[in-house]
Amino acid sequence: MSTDSKINFALEVKSAKFPIGVETIYNPVSKLFIFFIFIFIISCTPVNNSSNSSLITKYPNKIEEKKEKKELPKKNANEKKLTTIPQDNIFNEMDILLPEFLDKNISKNILNSFELSIYKKEISNIQLNINKYYNLEELEKLLNDKATSGKVFIGTFDSESTKLIKKYCNKEILLFSFTVDINLSGECVYLINFFPKDDLESIFNYFPDGSKIALLYPENFYGFHINKIIDEVASNSKSIIVARASYKEDLSDAREAIKQLGKYELRKKELERQKEILKNKNDEISKKALKKIEKFETAGNVDFTHLILPDYSIRLLEIAPLLPFYDIDPQKVQFVGTGVWDDRAFFTEPTLQGAIFSGIEAIYRDEFFSDYTYVYKERPLRTATIPYDLVGVLSYLVNENYSIQETSNFLNGEKIKFDGIDGKFFFLNNVISRELNILEIQNGSVKKLN
Repeated sequence: MSTDSKINFALEVKSAKFPIGVETIYNPVSKLFIFFIFIFIISCTPVNNSSNSSLITKYPNKIEEKKEKKELPKKNANEKKLTTIPQDNIFNEMDILLPEFLDKNISKNILNSFELSIYKKEISNIQLNINKYYNLEELEKLLNDKATSGKVFIGTFDSESTKLIKKYCNKEILLFSFTVDINLSGECVYLINFFPKDDLESIFNYFPDGSKIALLYPENFYGFHINKIIDEVASNSKSIIVARASYKEDLSDAREAIKQLGKYELRKKELERQKEILKNKNDEISKKALKKIEKFETAGNVDFTHLILPDYSIRLLEIAPLLPFYDIDPQKVQFVGTGVWDDRAFFTEPTLQGAIFSGIEAIYRDEFFSDYTYVYKERPLRTATIPYDLVGVLSYLVNENYSIQETSNFLNGEKIKFDGIDGKFFFLNNVISRELNILEIQNGSVKKLN
C-alpha cells in the first residue's frame, strides 16, 4: 500500500433523543489504572497473528471508583417497526478484517485503539475477533463461514476487498470499511475515514463572500483527489476558483508551477515596462516612483485572495518558502491547508504564520494520545482515533438491540451527531462526515477561529 493511501486510510451523542454518551464518554483515568490494564492485556488477552483470535475475552476488576451511569434511553416497544422483514439483531460478537499486505504498524495501531477504547469506556457488551487474510480467496472463504444475518465486520482498506464484501449485503450483514473509495458506500457498507471533502467544505464555508481561490496541489493520490472534488464544493459556496496548478512529488517542477499560478513572468515583464517609462521621465514624482519600484520583483498583485495548499511532509516545508520568493505574498494572500497540516512540525514555518487550515484542536485528543503512549510505549498514528470512536457507536447499537435495517435508519435517517475525538461526526449516505473548525497557525501553535 502506498504512503498516500496510508495517509488517507483517515461519544457522547449530542442529540437529546439519543444521549448515548453515558456509556461511551471519554473519562480520565489514573496512570496506575492504565498500568494495570497494560499488564492485563499482555497476560490475559494477547493479540496474535492467527486467522481468528479474540481481541477482548474478559475484563479486569476496576481498581478506581466507577463513575455513575445514567440509564440509556430504550426503543419504544410500541413504536412502528422500521421494516416488516424478520431480521436478527446485530451480533455482539464482531469481526475485524485485516489484510496481510497492510503495514504492520497500521494493523497494530488499529487493534490497540480498539482495545484501549473498550477498556476506557468500560464496554462489556461487545467482543471483537481478529481475522487476517492474504488474498481475496481467503477473504471469500471467511465470509462464506461468517456472513450471517446480524453479523458486523470492521476493516478492509482497499477497493477490491470492500467490493467483495458488498456482494454479501443480501446476507443482512454490516461492514464498517476504512477504504477511501466513496463510490463503494451504500447498502450494508459504511465508510469510516478522514475524507478531504469535510476539510474543503469547512474551508469554503469560512471564506468571506466573493473570495477568489487558487489551488496548488501535488501530483499524488491526495492532491488529485482534492482537485477532483474541489469544484463541486466551490460551486456550493460564495467563492470562486480563479487559478490552479500542480507539481510533481519530487518538486522538480515546483518553481515553474508557482510561477504559472502567480503569473510571475507576465507581472515581471509589466514591472520592467513601468521602469522603462519612468526612466524616460525627469520629474521628481517619476523619479520617486522609479526608486520605489526598483525593489519589487513584479508589478501588481496576484488574481487570488486565498491559496489552498493540500500538501504535507517535508514537501510543504519546501513549497511554502518558495511562494513569497516568487511574489505570492502571505501578507496579501491567505495560505490555506487541509487536515494534513495538523502537525506541529509545520507550526513554526515562518511563511505559514497566519495561515489557516481545517481541523480540531489537539486538546480534544491529547488524553487519548497520552494514554495510548503510556500503555503501548509508542505514540499512535494520527488515524488511530477512528477505531477508538467507532467502538462507542457499536456498543450503542448492540445495547439497543438494533437490526441491520434499524441501524441504517438510525445512522442515516435521524441526523444523529456523535461527539468524537476528532470533532462531531455523523453519517451521510453511509459515509462518515465531520464538523471541523478553522485553525490559525500562530508562533508554533494554533488558535481556533470559529
